[in-house]
Amino acid sequence: MEQLRVGIIGTGRISDLHALEYLENPRSKIVAVADTNLEIAGARAAKWGVPPDRVFGNYHDLLDLPDVDVVDILLPHHLHYQAALDAAAAGKHISLQKPMALNVQQADEMTAAAHKAGVIFRVFENFIFYPPIQLAKSLIDAGEIGDLLTIRIKSNSGISQTAWPVPASAQAWRFDYAKNGGGPLVFDDGHHKFALAWHFMGMAEEVHAWISQTEVAPGQFLDSPALVSWKFAHNRYGSLEVVNSPQMEINTIYYAQDDRVEITGTKGVIWTTRGHGNMLDVPPVILYSGNQMRTFTNVLSDWKYSFMNATRHFIDCYFKGETPRLTGEDGREVLRFTLAAQESARIGQAVRLG
Repeated sequence: MEQLRVGIIGTGRISDLHALEYLENPRSKIVAVADTNLEIAGARAAKWGVPPDRVFGNYHDLLDLPDVDVVDILLPHHLHYQAALDAAAAGKHISLQKPMALNVQQADEMTAAAHKAGVIFRVFENFIFYPPIQLAKSLIDAGEIGDLLTIRIKSNSGISQTAWPVPASAQAWRFDYAKNGGGPLVFDDGHHKFALAWHFMGMAEEVHAWISQTEVAPGQFLDSPALVSWKFAHNRYGSLEVVNSPQMEINTIYYAQDDRVEITGTKGVIWTTRGHGNMLDVPPVILYSGNQMRTFTNVLSDWKYSFMNATRHFIDCYFKGETPRLTGEDGREVLRFTLAAQESARIGQAVRLG
């Protein structure tokens, strides 16, 4: 069987989830890794069955390998731009962690470089591939709640004794806004929520945001609490509420965070009740329509499945010659959407995206 040969650039915490489907899918194989931290890269390589001589401290050495078809770029945000340009120049197909860049100009240049090189350029976004979200979308597409009117997303972060360990050094760049681009919660993780809003409602016409800055350690500021409101075409609306509760214990095996989504239509309402974690002891998808509530319990709700589904989709598109989601153009729109919230909070008024 023909296999997609994958090189992973950046072997930090999130790479474990990116690797899952590549390892389990018979049509793909991880053949090389690169990270400036060779100890971490070596440990991941051993776990994934990558030989020691295919572990590099400089990703350019990985890009030089002729038997790498695609690179999965999992670097801090400020490094995405150059790594994507280098990968395109090397003729490698690209899967790039979100958000794709720090600004729209970088996004345009990256997309143009991929088109010029004739390579696939996919911005990785797993939340739209999360099984409860996929089920909600299929129910909506089937007309279960009629025409969409509003979307409301709530994101809670806190503490957890069961969360996976993330080294402080790996977290530090997320609090450096020059490297992160706009904060750990509303810009970094918030990309998932903006992608969800875009996925269900399309591009917003107007964004209004209030983003607080709470010092959580000397010199480290968390962008919480925050409230972002959206106006979509045809008098449809949405909101994102981001709250960090520093003493609230969250049931999770991933990040100490959880998410809920509520989508209201002309005929009913759909809720997805979890994301990173499992705060609520209720079914993962709930539908109210036709004067009755229906619950859906037979849904894979472990967050890892969003990564596996997203990667499987990419592999499928590669072998079928189809266009994956998110394209560079899609990623640019979600980035523009997300940056508008940062700008609105900065200037204290709504930002139009028309």
